[in-house]
Amino acid sequence: MQASIARPEVMVLGRPVFDASAPLLRVRGRRVSNAWTNLETLGAGVADSLYGFRVYPIDPLARLMRGQPWMRRFDFDTEAVVRLAWAGIKPVNRDAPVKYLTAEEGGVSHFRYGRDNLLLTWMHTRLMIGFVLRLPLLLWRRLTKRPPFQD
Repeated sequence: MQASIARPEVMVLGRPVFDASAPLLRVRGRRVSNAWTNLETLGAGVADSLYGFRVYPIDPLARLMRGQPWMRRFDFDTEAVVRLAWAGIKPVNRDAPVKYLTAEEGGVSHFRYGRDNLLLTWMHTRLMIGFVLRLPLLLWRRLTKRPPFQD
């Protein structure tokens, strides 16, 4: 919250720091989504596309959501971060330790492999179409160090 208060114009994104409790399948699956997000944002600096520990600038997010029929389920955080980057909102990443609890410790996953992977595939398909359409603008912003590519 302090990072967001200090820079309200950016999106503050948690960067998960996994311990040994993290399932290898989940860690590897994140890499796939992160690679797509890195491409879709032309390397705008999103460290983790799936981690929901975030603070978004509310006005840009509200404007974005009014124009989107999607991003209402598991795809919300990834699509929000990509579309906000397209809108020129800079990501700022902050490390956040993660521990996966066992079922005995009360750990529960709401991720459904079939449903949520289909949802993520559909989302990345839509985002890639949007990326191709925005590519000239994103390249111009990157070359001229405009948001979200400024230092």
